[in-house]
Amino acid sequence: MHSEPRPYERNPRYPAAGTVVTGWKDAVATLPARPAVLALDGPAALDWNEAARGIATALREQSVEAAVLDVRERWSPAAVERLCVPDADTDAFFLPLAEFEMADLFDGRLSVERPTSGVLLVFGPGAALCSPDLIWWADLPKRYAESAVASQTLPVGVNLGRVDVPGELRSLFYTDWPVTDRHRDALAPRIDRWIDVQEPQAPASLDGEAVRATLAGLAQQPVRTRPYFNSTPWGGQWAAEKLGFEPDNGNTALGYELIAPEAGVLVGQDTGALVELPFQLLCVLHPERFLGADVHQRYGTSFPIRFDYLDTVGGGNLSLHCHPQEQYMRENFGWSYTQHETYYVTASDPGALVFLGLRQSTDVDVLRKEVEASATHGTPLRVEDHVQTFPADPGQLFMIPAGTPHISGAGNLVLEISATPYLYSLRFYDWLRRSASGVPRPLSHRHAFANLDTGRRGSEVIEDLVQQPRLLREGAGWREEVLGALPEMFYVVHRFVLDGTGPADDDTEGRFHILNVAAGDGVVVETADGRCHDLAFAETLTVPAAVGSYRLHPVGARPVQVVKSLVAPS
Repeated sequence: MHSEPRPYERNPRYPAAGTVVTGWKDAVATLPARPAVLALDGPAALDWNEAARGIATALREQSVEAAVLDVRERWSPAAVERLCVPDADTDAFFLPLAEFEMADLFDGRLSVERPTSGVLLVFGPGAALCSPDLIWWADLPKRYAESAVASQTLPVGVNLGRVDVPGELRSLFYTDWPVTDRHRDALAPRIDRWIDVQEPQAPASLDGEAVRATLAGLAQQPVRTRPYFNSTPWGGQWAAEKLGFEPDNGNTALGYELIAPEAGVLVGQDTGALVELPFQLLCVLHPERFLGADVHQRYGTSFPIRFDYLDTVGGGNLSLHCHPQEQYMRENFGWSYTQHETYYVTASDPGALVFLGLRQSTDVDVLRKEVEASATHGTPLRVEDHVQTFPADPGQLFMIPAGTPHISGAGNLVLEISATPYLYSLRFYDWLRRSASGVPRPLSHRHAFANLDTGRRGSEVIEDLVQQPRLLREGAGWREEVLGALPEMFYVVHRFVLDGTGPADDDTEGRFHILNVAAGDGVVVETADGRCHDLAFAETLTVPAAVGSYRLHPVGARPVQVVKSLVAPS
């Protein structure tokens, strides 16, 4: 099999099992010619008034009578206050994952008077609870809401239940998203039209049956999500220079290759409009085909592994931080599994470092006093006095179980292969950096010390967390190595090394795989039914459990390295 190397694709797309239409006029044209209640549901962070105006105008242009009802007016103020507004003494950094349902925002059952002619448009989060004739879901990918809050444009109405106050990231991450995602997932089997409002004046939409047919096909073939990069104070320039990303705020710090709760898959025709569907719907609608029966039993519909980039090439050190240990995560934050991580060094500048684990001589009480003094008085902390450093050599994997202090140093492009919970960085120290508004970046050091694994230090860190490759199996022109595995971590990291002379064979054996081209020009992934998906350098691909056997064909003349991760058998 021959294939020419290609550049990194920033907008991978897949065929839709139907026609994507643009504009409210074409969407409205699909409505039946009878009186109906149309529910337009979706996330809080959306210009609901503009969307309702667009639909009502399109209906009236077709001589259809249109009445509108903003469902947010039906929310119970007492319920909103109780469920959506953090208490004054609440943790300043994190909230427990919200467990309430969208219906809990209303006093009793949401009911509307049915029209005898025309269309009653009920719009806003929770609109589908009014027993409508038709359900449309208006969606804006989560990166838009996060960007609006983080950039301090702070539009009102970003947060669920709080329509007249500036947006807040805590509420967005830990309240709005879990509640809205559960609501969306429950509606997914009966949504009549999916509307992507990234272009609010010309939204792209796809019939609900076509959405489900498209996802059914994607659940059993290799699929890549739409990548993007966020900017942060420590961010670098590698992805801007090498992959062509144009950073909004000066750097390409955090690359969302595959972070399931926020990832989207672009579908549509070969040219023209595209609809971005949540990757998570593949797990919701086809959990056994996509995840595998064992993974589904263990993790429900949560996709448990994430791949992202940390770009500090031309940037700075990350903060010194750790992640919650499992019991702490369950009891304080509400996740059933925790944020174990690994760093795979894809590229690095000479002399770049990874900080990992305590030194043998570290006195935790001294470290605590120095961290508190830094937070209170702005005193610099000599991190290397307390935490070990290692050369960030390309191809090295560093294991970072929960509770282990770590930093990716300046000058690295790290592929972070981690458990999916990703919003719980417990910071000890952040180099006295300030946010864009000039205030010190928040330090959740009390959480950090409550989770610090004080036992993993000295030589034990080297032996357990800086593992060397072990041959797993090999064939003509290729080998598969184990790069990292630990008893307390539920996933493993492997690597294929292909010399360019022939394909490597693999099989999902009933559990999804994630692949990333870490060196070389790329591979073509060929499934047993003859379908092929090319994968270029730095790209990430999910191979669903249903794929079964597949082959990796090297692209180009150079050797290729493909990093693979999967949930270890229970």
